[in-house]
Amino acid sequence: MNLTAICHISGSNYAYAYKNNELHIRLRTGRDDIDKVEIFYGNKYDWVNKVNFPMKKILSDDLFDYYEYRIVSDDTRLGYYFGLTKGHKILYYTEAGYVEEFNDEKAYCYFFQYPYINEIDVHRTPDWVNDANFYQIFVERFCNGNPKNSPDNISPWGTEPTPITFMGGDLEGIIQKMDYLEELGINGLYLTPIFESVSNHKYDTKDYMEIDKYFGDKDTLKRLIKECHKRNIKIVLDAVFNHCGLGFAPFQDVVKKGNTSKYFDWFYIDGESVKFEPINFQAFGFVPYMPKMNTSNPQVKKYLYDVIRYWTENFEIDGWRLDVSDELDHEFWRGFRKLVKGINPQAVIIGENWHNAYPWLMGEQFDSVMNYSLTKLCLDYFATNEINAMTFMYGISSLLIRYSKQVNETMLNLLDSHDTERFLTTCKGKVENLKNAAAFLYAYIGMPCTYYGTEIGMDGVYDPGCRKAFIWNKDGWNKELYSYYKKLISIRGKEMPFRYGEVEFIYNNDVFAMKRIYKDDVIYVLINNTDEMQSVNLGTECKDMYDILNETEIKSNLGKVNVLPKTAHYIKRKEGKWNEKIS
Repeated sequence: MNLTAICHISGSNYAYAYKNNELHIRLRTGRDDIDKVEIFYGNKYDWVNKVNFPMKKILSDDLFDYYEYRIVSDDTRLGYYFGLTKGHKILYYTEAGYVEEFNDEKAYCYFFQYPYINEIDVHRTPDWVNDANFYQIFVERFCNGNPKNSPDNISPWGTEPTPITFMGGDLEGIIQKMDYLEELGINGLYLTPIFESVSNHKYDTKDYMEIDKYFGDKDTLKRLIKECHKRNIKIVLDAVFNHCGLGFAPFQDVVKKGNTSKYFDWFYIDGESVKFEPINFQAFGFVPYMPKMNTSNPQVKKYLYDVIRYWTENFEIDGWRLDVSDELDHEFWRGFRKLVKGINPQAVIIGENWHNAYPWLMGEQFDSVMNYSLTKLCLDYFATNEINAMTFMYGISSLLIRYSKQVNETMLNLLDSHDTERFLTTCKGKVENLKNAAAFLYAYIGMPCTYYGTEIGMDGVYDPGCRKAFIWNKDGWNKELYSYYKKLISIRGKEMPFRYGEVEFIYNNDVFAMKRIYKDDVIYVLINNTDEMQSVNLGTECKDMYDILNETEIKSNLGKVNVLPKTAHYIKRKEGKWNEKIS
């Protein structure tokens, strides 16, 4: 046995509470190394009645296998250890290490334990996230609904953008295009910042308590939220607390008064006054017009909490997306969560963390993050073909094991955003690659999010090219792509396995093959991103299969299904259950 590969950590993503009475236990082993894994568990005060069950191998990556067992019990004062079998050799993995025989008389010294599931410690995510289909809008570029509030230096709609271009998109424009959004099928909106700022992107806030005048006013926002909720669409706003804008009044006070300003400690300033050449204060990146705020300062914390309380209480929003969230202190986010959830327990909290975000996702800070790790895998597989299907699945497995099930169910999954090159541009205009990626996104666990315009074939290099004005003239649309997106969103809304189902993979090099399983309902997702016909063995034989994505009958030969080049399939059994007896 490769003992150095084996890993279990109590109170982590390897042992966590999914519900008040449900504990998920995971174990990592070397890839293809262990023949059988069992879990032995029982009430730690009644150990004589312990039980044992086989653990299921749920995921694999290039180095490891991952096993899981879900314990459902009304008494969660549990002790447990693992049995590992390879050939004729059996070892028991305990908190104290490996033993050939487990000593039940001294069990308390050896077993792993989960002392108790306290209800307050269970990471609860909003009830609606499994049904969410999000759409991200860069407000300044979606639609100009009220030209009267547009900037004086506005550029013609649809011209090539620059970092300082204004085109007049506003909240009224979103209200006027609600029919479009509803017809597309989305039921969640994520808006880039809408608060007062001098830029087109609004990530340099000047006044956190005011809507930017070029976007409308508070009454406009209330009408937008009311219109969204009337159509059962959730709306999430963007909060920028890591840094403010240069025009933020407290920072301007510091610029004028230096260390005599009562706001001096709101920022990180090296010296007694603010200098710009070179800058002597911390900022977002090295951008002088975005000074970093000191959120550990009690006054800053109170100010920002008052901001959040105001918008969450008075505008009935459905959540917050948190800009540069990994650069703020954890204590600030813990208080933030208590505040937001105290006002609206069903509000979602989504961080912008581009890397492993586990420290923020243990239940006391965020519900999820923007899943840029998944974006990178999708780019490597679907857009640039740098990896094959097997490596793609290995990568996804590593991401799934990184977090708890409730976090995976709430991740905001995206192909592109205002901070990336458009996916179609990375694909070099190959629409079939984008279609395959979208087919994966809408079949995968979590909340799919489409960046405005991706569904009609908009392209663009990294900022500012990815922030072009939406094309409202349908002559500029890829209508076939738009129809494809509508179908994907519609199917996801109808199929329970895509929203609530478990995830399993069929590992092979040429075809991405994923199973989504909800009770007795199974959907096979097959995606061939190569230029040649491929076949995949589903491990099941069924003569009555139907591709609900392409609306065609599917024939198999002893479980093997052919997959056309550059094509995705959603395969269901038309009636009854699958027969899983193919060897």
